[in-house]
Amino acid sequence: MGILDFLSGEFIDVIGWTDDTRDTMVWRFEREGHAIKYGAKLTVREGQAAIFVHEGQLADIFGPGLYMLETNNLPILTTLQHWDHGFRSPFQSEIYFVNTTRFNDLKWGTKNPVIARDPEFGPVRIRAFGTYSMRVTDPGKFLTEIVGTDGEFTSDEISYQLRNVIVQEFSRAIAGSGIPVLDMAANTADLGKLVSKAIAPTIGNYGLELPEFYIENVSLPEAVEAVLDKRTSMGIVGDLGKYMQFNAAEAMGQPGSGAGAGMGAAMGAGMGAGVGMAMGNQMGWAGPWGQPPTQPAAAAPPPPPPPVEKVWHLAVNGQTQGPYGRGHLGRMVSEGTLTRDSLVWTPGQDGWKRAEDVTELAQLFTIAPPPPPPPAG
Repeated sequence: MGILDFLSGEFIDVIGWTDDTRDTMVWRFEREGHAIKYGAKLTVREGQAAIFVHEGQLADIFGPGLYMLETNNLPILTTLQHWDHGFRSPFQSEIYFVNTTRFNDLKWGTKNPVIARDPEFGPVRIRAFGTYSMRVTDPGKFLTEIVGTDGEFTSDEISYQLRNVIVQEFSRAIAGSGIPVLDMAANTADLGKLVSKAIAPTIGNYGLELPEFYIENVSLPEAVEAVLDKRTSMGIVGDLGKYMQFNAAEAMGQPGSGAGAGMGAAMGAGMGAGVGMAMGNQMGWAGPWGQPPTQPAAAAPPPPPPPVEKVWHLAVNGQTQGPYGRGHLGRMVSEGTLTRDSLVWTPGQDGWKRAEDVTELAQLFTIAPPPPPPPAG
């Protein structure tokens, strides 16, 4: 091998990176001690950025394209090295390739339950999880703030920090939203926008953004969900007494079943005893020891449960106020703090509505105020 072949092998004249992984965010071009030839070709593909670092200082950054490495397109490096326009010698710099495409299907979730105040159930513990996508928007800031001198930086190395930021902002958003637990499934898109907006400044300091953020599920503890299922079952059953009578009648109507036969015999015996007692009373039979027969006192039916008062929330200057009862809202109408155009919401209602458009509240605006009091004396 001649001296010219040896010298040409010491210089790098083609620089590029083809990524064959799905999680590499930053890759350092391996020079192996060789200098970069003046006029070398730099290929930066779509979804990449190339960063030159010279003697520990961030220098020039290149977007997608094909470049000839000369003084006219290395302005920062030229300034750092005090090169003149006649410079033609090889130089040594570190080159980092940054992947600027989206990294999708990254997971997040609450490690511990988040405590929130529900207007119907009171304090509750909530868990949530979802996915998000991440992208580098400022390669230079990302390299200096996060990567440092790491020769191969993957998405797993930053995802744990991002999860901490997401969970923190999610906890704040869920605690201050005022959305009832039963309505959170219908509001996950709005919650996701709130969390994504709150995260953006912190993520931006890393040179990143989250183009997509999703809340896939919001759940209660298992014990609370079991009680909620029982409550739902009671609502489906309705009148428990009629439900028991229906089951008994249905069991009697099944021929050949032991349960039906037993139930029929028991009910037949009960009916016979009742008929016998009625006949004895009509014939003047006395009770034991000559005492008149005693009549069992009829048990009074239990009173119905008190109605559950609806509570209402108000939207005032971008903030949620309440909950308020109907009586409180009536006083607010008389004081002028609640108008026909005020936005109100109650559990089970589909979004915010004007107070005048809600039948239960529209009546508050039709009550005439009392006349002025008579003069004193």
